[in-house]
Amino acid sequence: MCTLCLLWQKNTNSHIFFYLSPMKRIVSFSIALFLALSSVSASELTDFLKHQPSVKRFEVVQSPREFREKVVAYIIQPLDHRHPEAGQFLQRVFISEKSPEKPVVLVTEGYAADYAASPRASNELCPLLDASLVVVEHRYFGKSWPDSIDWQYLTVENAAGDHHAVVQLLKPYFSGQWVNTGISKGGQTALLHRVFYPDDADLTVSYVAPVNYGVEDGRHEPYIAKVSGSKEDRKKVKAFQREILKRRNQLMPLFEKFTTEKKMVFPAPLPEIFDYSVLEFSFSFWQWGNDPEQIPALSASDDEVFKYWMKVSSPDYFSKGELERIGSFFVQAAKELGYYGYDTKPFRKLLTIRTAKGYLTELFLPEGFRTAFDPSSAVKTQKFLNTTDLPVIFIYGKNDPWSATGAVIPKKSSVLKIVQEGGSHRTRIGNLDEENKQLVMGKIRETIRVLVTEKVQ
Repeated sequence: MCTLCLLWQKNTNSHIFFYLSPMKRIVSFSIALFLALSSVSASELTDFLKHQPSVKRFEVVQSPREFREKVVAYIIQPLDHRHPEAGQFLQRVFISEKSPEKPVVLVTEGYAADYAASPRASNELCPLLDASLVVVEHRYFGKSWPDSIDWQYLTVENAAGDHHAVVQLLKPYFSGQWVNTGISKGGQTALLHRVFYPDDADLTVSYVAPVNYGVEDGRHEPYIAKVSGSKEDRKKVKAFQREILKRRNQLMPLFEKFTTEKKMVFPAPLPEIFDYSVLEFSFSFWQWGNDPEQIPALSASDDEVFKYWMKVSSPDYFSKGELERIGSFFVQAAKELGYYGYDTKPFRKLLTIRTAKGYLTELFLPEGFRTAFDPSSAVKTQKFLNTTDLPVIFIYGKNDPWSATGAVIPKKSSVLKIVQEGGSHRTRIGNLDEENKQLVMGKIRETIRVLVTEKVQ
């Protein structure tokens, strides 16, 4: 069947078309013809991918209106970029094209990229730059798994190698400037990609990305105690945590019922998970920008206290089901990326656990897997930031505990760090205050030649 007929079948409904007036039939046919011609033009991308040996397979999928075509491709990647003979795996990459000459926003996803399969998937930088979008799913997440798991190949250097390979694959097609970006762990990934391959991008925009120097870095706990929110709000959060622990006898039955109904299974006894869910509360509260005014009064009913606790810090985070989804992250945290600890001192007499030290190893790592932390990637990152003249933008929210280990920036014009007052882990260009937004936009204008609009969508 011809391309036009296929598109007609896909983009119209025959029985609706039959009942349209003659004029509307002409309009509908014109729309279908436009879609067909657009698709024919957009096939330049698919023609290019067909001839790339590293592209195992691809398919054209429904694209957001802002893009001409969207393709999901599976790229052949070596397990170890230094030793290609070690084996291969397929990495999922989403390519949404504007045109070959436009800039490209490269999202170095830190986890699975299932969200990128949505027909509405975009990135706030794309309308700013009138850019194409490439989203690379991280190795060992989503559909980008090797056939057999060998954790030795899950390293920041290999992940950077993956992104370099994607850039090398697509740069002959996309001739515009490249911006690599990511959020949280993805922001770490974008920064590390730039550290290992500084020439792959013209600009890095890293959102809420930590640079940790240990499995329990040690800077997050005092940050929560002294920086996140106001003094009064911090007191309110801590008092609520203590209240939960004081009501252990009343709340434990609700906790047991909640976890049973949701079929949660844990790697530790339930009383310990109770404790960890309380300790996690303050980190989660500030990370996601919760409102201190919404915290129930200490005189509130058990039901009110329990519901709010579950809303902010549900124990599913510690469940084996969650580990199946993001367990690879904890392997990376234990090996190279680092994590945060818990301050148990304010609650010591109310906890069943004697210490929270080493909790990541005990609760989150695969059975039998143990590793020593290697800080060399963090050291390499800091050396890069100290010496580079390449443009990098960091965006953080002040209340977010991850900002405690945010990138440390020397005074230099090439690197911009924004810390949004009152901001959380959800801080983006679009919700910055006007002054900070203009600083970011000025840096983007300074670096990227094509800037279509300053309206962030």
